[in-house]
Amino acid sequence: MPKALILYYSTTGNTEKMARAVAEGLRAHGDISVDIKYYVSADDLAAYDAIIIGAPTYNHSMPAEIKSILDEAAAKSIDLKGKVGAAFGSYGWSGEAPDLALDIMERKLRMHVIKSPIKIRGSPDQYGLEKCRELGKRVAEEIKRLKGQASP
Repeated sequence: MPKALILYYSTTGNTEKMARAVAEGLRAHGDISVDIKYYVSADDLAAYDAIIIGAPTYNHSMPAEIKSILDEAAAKSIDLKGKVGAAFGSYGWSGEAPDLALDIMERKLRMHVIKSPIKIRGSPDQYGLEKCRELGKRVAEEIKRLKGQASP
């Protein structure tokens, strides 16, 4: 069974709400094991077929807790090449964090990223939560597509 990780950071609860909606989308569109975590070690990332980062924007950047895990994975050369990557996050003013997370996943970790992260200003409304569920669906479909290519 494919495994997906939703790794997020949230101080206000907004990004956590988004993480739970992404998980709903993943679970509704495939036989996928989904872990939602606030922290993992960089070494843990290799166990997943997809890694979805929930990174709110603080001071024009992503939280240090998320960045350090991604940077450590790159420094240790943890093999995430070709795994599915996606990102989402809430913001108050600028909203760069999900783009920064995708950039690290694509350039440093060589993951297969789903472009156009979900960014929601403030607390997600029902429309925003539905966009998060759609992201989960897209990740589930991409895992299935890539797994299908890998099988004979």
